[in-house]
Amino acid sequence: MENRVIGILAHVDAGKTTLSEQVLCHAGVLRTPGRVDHGDAFLDAHPLERERGITIFSDQAVFERDGLRVFWVDTPGHADFAAEMERSVSILDLAVLVIDGAEGVQSHTETIWSLLEAYRVPAVLFVNKTDRPAFDAEKMLAQLKRRLSPDVVDLCGWRGGDMPQSLAESVAERDEALLDRLLSEGYAPLPWLAGLRDELRRCLLFPVCFGSALNDSGVGEFLDALCLLARGWAPSPSEGAPLSARAPGSAEPFDALVYKVRRDAQGARLCFFKVLSGTTAARREVRLPDGSVAKLNELRLYSGERFRPLTQAEAGMLCAAPNLPGVRPGDHIRDTAAPVGAEGFSRNPFRIEPMLAASVSCPQAPVSKVLESLRQLEDEDPSLSVVYSEATGGIDLRVMGPIQLEVIRRLMQDRFSLSVDFGPMRVLYLETIAAPAVGVGHYEPLRHYAEVQLRLVPGPRGSGIAFESKCHVDELALNWQRLIETHVFEKVHKGVLTGAPLTDVKVQLLHGRAHLKHTEGGDFRQSTYRAIRNALMEARSVLLEPICRFTLRGPQDSYGRVMADLTRMRAVLEPPSLDGERFTLTGEAEFAQFSGYNTDFLAATHGHGALSYRLDHYAPCREPEPVIEAAAYNPLADDTPDSVFCAHGAGYTVPWNEVKAHAHCPVEEA
Repeated sequence: MENRVIGILAHVDAGKTTLSEQVLCHAGVLRTPGRVDHGDAFLDAHPLERERGITIFSDQAVFERDGLRVFWVDTPGHADFAAEMERSVSILDLAVLVIDGAEGVQSHTETIWSLLEAYRVPAVLFVNKTDRPAFDAEKMLAQLKRRLSPDVVDLCGWRGGDMPQSLAESVAERDEALLDRLLSEGYAPLPWLAGLRDELRRCLLFPVCFGSALNDSGVGEFLDALCLLARGWAPSPSEGAPLSARAPGSAEPFDALVYKVRRDAQGARLCFFKVLSGTTAARREVRLPDGSVAKLNELRLYSGERFRPLTQAEAGMLCAAPNLPGVRPGDHIRDTAAPVGAEGFSRNPFRIEPMLAASVSCPQAPVSKVLESLRQLEDEDPSLSVVYSEATGGIDLRVMGPIQLEVIRRLMQDRFSLSVDFGPMRVLYLETIAAPAVGVGHYEPLRHYAEVQLRLVPGPRGSGIAFESKCHVDELALNWQRLIETHVFEKVHKGVLTGAPLTDVKVQLLHGRAHLKHTEGGDFRQSTYRAIRNALMEARSVLLEPICRFTLRGPQDSYGRVMADLTRMRAVLEPPSLDGERFTLTGEAEFAQFSGYNTDFLAATHGHGALSYRLDHYAPCREPEPVIEAAAYNPLADDTPDSVFCAHGAGYTVPWNEVKAHAHCPVEEA
């Protein structure tokens, strides 16, 4: 039996959950479909989802149909939970993109489409709400071709057998062999079906179906066509195809991608993963990303909130395993024979990142308890990036928007009995350096010893933090060097301008020294932190601000006012696109300038405009001085750049600007 992971995605209120319920009903998972407004949707089981009427957490159902085992993944539609959606997109073989037939392609729809393109996920479109008076099939199809892809093709109600002529011609247009055959021999069902499947798999063609999920109109036909199209795929990894399922029983080594971390009803930590190749079984050992080995004590196959135990998981399946230590979304787990650091073994980077931050307060509980609870939420949603300041006792979160904050507030109350408040959301800045800088960290209180010398080198924009050792093992043993590397990555290091996270820096280990008797692991943690901070105090620091990429659409009578607004915000625009009575503007802008524009834009377009934006990259801040002044950050009151030396049996502190003169290793130039 072939395994397929099919995800359903949509702009909020497009009818995604309603369609999902109808599909699961037709597939035999449900006796009757649930409804969002009734609060009984099968895959929106969390109380928060039923109260708000939106999908917040991705969830899955499993059914078998026409020779397929389908893992049906429901994803959030609201932009505040786009990071959760992306983690699900990373494991999809095929996507179902739902379009509101009355509203058409909306702002978040295009964001989802860009994400599917980035991950090279094939997509089938379902235009919903075709019973609405505003729906026009021809106009909708033209809009899909114009705003999503010219390769959108109407299935014309086809669900097997002979294809309608227009569909057969569309398939032949994208396959020279089929086109020659059409002209010489005419149409034949089997080659054309194989061609359609292949073109869908390779993202050369995107079929579209029409229907009304609420009225169960066209849903059965859509499911038949979907399963027919999803069968018989046979890609190879060299093609770069998104389908990662292999034939059961293949001899390929086991490799799996973790896409979700949750807690079950008993509080056990669950890692959900997709088997990319090979097979695994309960009680089998696997290699974790840090190189350690752990046992899969149990395998579970989830469908909604229910699960059944699995003895073996094949390629292409989604399953869960409890208590895999330290594994997070984006990590690979592999066969124990896989070498540590093998290609594809490290964490997959995600594209969607928050551009906002908010401080957390909870006066009635110890900071340690609040931090521990937030760390558990961060474990499930890594994009939160919880940051704690030991100097101030403050806690910051990275967030996508206000609705996500409300969800976090409720989760903290329900799961940990903590009532938390949040400060005003603010733009999330980052810091980097403009030129290399060398720092020394020395930690030598009585009966402790470690010294580390690091060079910080500017990295390419968007590269994050990297590590490189230039220290010979004769000077510092390899185990200590690896420990230093661990300490570089185990926390978010702060810049010295505003205390914003440090990024786009390569950390080079130049020298290090340990003591045969007195050095402990924690000593190198202290010296590594101090060396990084010491280098930053001497570096030419640069404040980075988020730059968003936006798309605006509105009626032409509002074009002048919108252009004036964008000019005021110093936006960089591409040539405008005019379509009948509407205009489209795309470009880039500083998020600090653009983030609050939605209200003014809707006013300028009299409520008839559509606005979408996403983080594109970080760039040097155009006006850093006001931001730095407002932060009022004291770099000496936070992570210390000073060092601790020892003399006459006692430790003493050396200020950061005098450390190099006391260093035991020779200090290199930057």
